[in-house]
Amino acid sequence: MDNLKSENTEIEILNAAKAVFQQKGMDGTRMQEIADKAKINKALLHYYFRSKQLLFEAVFSSAFSLLAPQLNTILNDESDLFEKIIKFTNNYISFVIEHPYLPNFVIQELNRNPEFSNKLRVKENFPTIDKFKIQVSIAIEKGIIKPIETEQLFINIMSLNVFPFIAEPLLMALTNTDKENYNQLLQNRKTEVSSFIINSIKM
Repeated sequence: MDNLKSENTEIEILNAAKAVFQQKGMDGTRMQEIADKAKINKALLHYYFRSKQLLFEAVFSSAFSLLAPQLNTILNDESDLFEKIIKFTNNYISFVIEHPYLPNFVIQELNRNPEFSNKLRVKENFPTIDKFKIQVSIAIEKGIIKPIETEQLFINIMSLNVFPFIAEPLLMALTNTDKENYNQLLQNRKTEVSSFIINSIKM
């Protein structure tokens, strides 16, 4: 019973911290705000997490661990290159629509603490593009796609998927789009991005 209560308290802390960090960022957040949000006292918060940095890393790791296994599975499954691009885009956008805080959260922490990416790389299921590289090379050799560096292709895919989420307020203003219609645009990008990428590289 005590273990269950402890787990529930930790989950409540992480959820509260996620909400506050998302709103105010790492530097703008105080531990007392997180304790208040979690409806616990500050001493108990420090019992679970000794510092704001450790709490931020726990929230970040928890968020990243939701997405990383999905992306890694897609990048290393047996589907062909075009199907992989379609699945990657659809899964990524679907996931981020459900967790809209995640892209800004990831970028915020990596910009603030670039070395943190090294901690992520050693985690199980961290995405790798090794198999993707092989598929791209084979597709080029067979004349299926135009010559392109795998890294450039992957950056293009990631950029087209990520940017509409991290630049949402700017893009809504530039396109004169309200929230409801912008959400529909994001839904449409599940197929628009993959179609754009595939049409740009296929022979």
